Amino acid sequence: MITATAVNELRKATGAGMMDCKKALQETNGDMDQAIDFLRKKGAKVSANRADRATSEGAVIAIANNNNTAGVIIRLGCETDFVAKNEEFVQFANDIANVALTNKPSTIDELKNLTINNISISEKLLDYIGKIGEKIDVTSFEYIEGKTVVPYIHAGNKIGVIVALSSNGEKVYNAGKDVAMQIAAMFPVAIDKDDVSQEIIDREIEIGKAQAAQEGKPEAMLEKIAVGKLNKFFKDSTLLNQDFIKDGSKSVKQMLNEIELGLTVTQFKRIQLGM
Repeated sequence: MITATAVNELRKATGAGMMDCKKALQETNGDMDQAIDFLRKKGAKVSANRADRATSEGAVIAIANNNNTAGVIIRLGCETDFVAKNEEFVQFANDIANVALTNKPSTIDELKNLTINNISISEKLLDYIGKIGEKIDVTSFEYIEGKTVVPYIHAGNKIGVIVALSSNGEKVYNAGKDVAMQIAAMFPVAIDKDDVSQEIIDREIEIGKAQAAQEGKPEAMLEKIAVGKLNKFFKDSTLLNQDFIKDGSKSVKQMLNEIELGLTVTQFKRIQLGM
């Protein structure tokens, strides 16, 4: 006979639903360890069945270490907004981010092999899948270091940013918060124009030429017009050249120079749900 006490104990150990726990214990003749394995196998089955489901919802977590010299950003994806707003789900995302910050894995697979309370993140993901019946996965992970690293989370864990700056101090950190907000809002493709990939440059040139041709500009002028459009793209889409959102009379680069001469951004990462 499966007792209510045993069911409750299994629920506490796995977080699975009451009926799932009861069935697991019945299938394993009351063996707690085998019941846990049974539920994990159920989670793996759910994961396989829902492998093609989009994890467009979820939580983005960005954190830095105590001295703000390193930071991580992760996206824990799920299928529904209902799950994404669950406190336990958000806490799980935070736990994963903290493990990543401590252990510095180089890939998502390495991150999933790390443990939380002696259970691998991969196993915990399966536990959650079995518990709620929808796909959950770590879909993005980034780690950066710098003299000052500032994390920022926007719009209820829907957008996260970590940004590294070239100096340190309280004023630099506060400027970093402004820069992180800028990155969240304005979605720059690179720090400066020299950091833009040749692939993006070629694409923008082709788009510029096509636009100019549609406007009826002469063939001989298309290249020159496209270069002009490219320069506007650099201003609008590279972080240091963008107008500072808190004061449009200056660029982000000018704002940073006012804080400290030569202060700049050395690296940034931005993750957004649905992208």
